Amino acid sequence: MNHSNFIDPPSSDKPWISVQFNTKGGPSDRVHLLGAKEIYAINAAIIAGRPLLVRGEPGIGKSQLARAAAKLLGRVFIQHVIDSHSESRDLLWSFDAVNRLAEAQLATTSRQNLARIRAGLKVSQFVHPGPLWWAFDWLDAMRQADRAKTHPPAQLDGGYWQNGSVFLLDEIDKAESEVPNGLLEALGNRAFTPMGRSEPVQAVGSLPLVIITTNEERALPDAFLRRCLVLRLALPKGEEALVNFLIQRGQAHFPKANDGILRQVAKLLHRSRQEAIDSHRTPHPGQAEYLDLLRAVLGLAATEKEQEGMLEKVAEFALKKNALPED
Repeated sequence: MNHSNFIDPPSSDKPWISVQFNTKGGPSDRVHLLGAKEIYAINAAIIAGRPLLVRGEPGIGKSQLARAAAKLLGRVFIQHVIDSHSESRDLLWSFDAVNRLAEAQLATTSRQNLARIRAGLKVSQFVHPGPLWWAFDWLDAMRQADRAKTHPPAQLDGGYWQNGSVFLLDEIDKAESEVPNGLLEALGNRAFTPMGRSEPVQAVGSLPLVIITTNEERALPDAFLRRCLVLRLALPKGEEALVNFLIQRGQAHFPKANDGILRQVAKLLHRSRQEAIDSHRTPHPGQAEYLDLLRAVLGLAATEKEQEGMLEKVAEFALKKNALPED
């Protein structure tokens, strides 16, 4: 069982740790480079017992950072993506009222006795554990999941609940202020009481490492920010620094690719990014667009010469998402 309380920073001769994921997703989900700055922020959040808020533009690797931390720590990984309809209760538990109604109708038509109907329709039978329930007490959540006939979060990277958990709350800036405030209340109390239970769910063992991402679409409450550690991720400034940064990512994702095409795509992205910044157009092409463009070019052409020709044909689809028709 692979487990450590903290993540060891990379050695001085290498600026990052390459984390390989066991995934059924696309190629971009198979590897993440975790730098010393990110590792120190993760370790600080663990020892401080505070959520780590990760800020930065879309596509820079905020969500992957949480999954990489879970794998290196040997912890289970639990993810919840926020949308405009999310409520703080969604982080704790959910009630399947539709299924309960269906079961009630079925029980009535089958003419079961009243005591049996009531037993089968207990509220606790239809309460699904939310992500923070799994993060606080995996075994208790598993028992509740069995009652409600639902499943635990899949662990593609082989995490162990005995080592603790990493809970990723993705894109919190899409939520109303009651969501981050409700999260802080549960984390501060280290407990909450779900519907249909008299006893609270309490954090057991190691506290979960809570990693929260924001794309800065909405300001977060000051009270929430004060209770978080904050990590800001940003692409390097200047052409040479950005090109080298992107090439490193390209080499990690596509180890068989020729360095010449990696550099050429990186330089093209820098130029397109600068044009978008100068013309005040968003989104600015970044790491995600670089990897997407490389994936297309390398998948559609075999030799470097063919790849250079293909780059001219497909670059605009990845890099000019908000350009005017005449551009």
